[in-house]
Amino acid sequence: MDLTSPDFEDGQAIPERHSCDGDDEAPDLRWSGVPSDVVELALTCEDPDAPSGVFVHWVAWGIPPAAGRMTNGASGVQGRNGFGMEGYGGPCPPPGHGPHRYQFTLYGLRQAVALEPGADIDDLRRAIEGTVVATATLMGTYER
Repeated sequence: MDLTSPDFEDGQAIPERHSCDGDDEAPDLRWSGVPSDVVELALTCEDPDAPSGVFVHWVAWGIPPAAGRMTNGASGVQGRNGFGMEGYGGPCPPPGHGPHRYQFTLYGLRQAVALEPGADIDDLRRAIEGTVVATATLMGTYER
């Protein structure tokens, strides 16, 4: 599977509008090469460079593989991020800490996820264990 965004290239800066300094709008995502046995997609976005450890910016599942895209996070069931809210929470690293990496991971699942909205990343990881057929990643950076 491949995961891309028209908003930024892999390894490049995420535009300010997708951060807490802008509109905090989820970037558009595109995927291709989904295996035929995938029935649902799940998505996470994590910052491994956060001072307190890995910080979760997005958790979602129930995303239809055939859609091929997600615009402004408007697809699937939204989980709880590290800010304590459901849905996307954009990059917001402490000023002066240098660039942080934001890892978007798309999971192709062979069965649907049975979680209620607002579940966290640990709930999702337990729910998808043993059902992941394929993964794809996209990494962007952001600095304040």
